[in-house]
Formats: sequence, C-alpha cells, structure tokens
Amino acid sequence: MIDYDITYDLCMTTITVRADSEVEQALAELTADGRSQSAAVREAILFAHRAHRAERLRAEAEAIAADPEDRAEMRAVQADMESLRAW
Repeated sequence: MIDYDITYDLCMTTITVRADSEVEQALAELTADGRSQSAAVREAILFAHRAHRAERLRAEAEAIAADPEDRAEMRAVQADMESLRAW
C-alpha cells in the first residue's frame, strides 16, 4: 500500500490518501497522459461530488413527484396557468 501526499499551492488543503492496489492502478491510468496525481485526484473528487449531488436531486425530485400534496399543487398551478393562455 502506498500513501500519497497531495499538496496544493496557495492555501489549498493537503490530503493524504491510502491507496490499495486497485486505486494505484486507477491512478496510474489517470496519470499515464502526464496529468499530475494531484490533478487526477481533484478531478475524481469533483466528479464524485457532482454525481452525489445529482443523485440527491434525483431522489428529491422523486419524493416531490410522489407527494400527493405537491402533485395537487402542481395541478392547481397548471390550471391557473391554463386560464392565462392567449389561445
């Protein structure tokens, strides 16, 4: 197991990651094009954050769509908006 110290310039946080063989392999592939380990890890964290946020939003949308009160409110707003149509 290899410990990677990832240090950022200009007040960035330093993170230490313990990498097992699977992570080492993935990091090797991600840096094969010359990208630094720090850049690969930053991109992976941001990618994971976006995926996590999208999953939370999807779950929230599903909960709203399944809520009878919210569905009734949506129908009421649609009915109000229909009355404003010009044609």
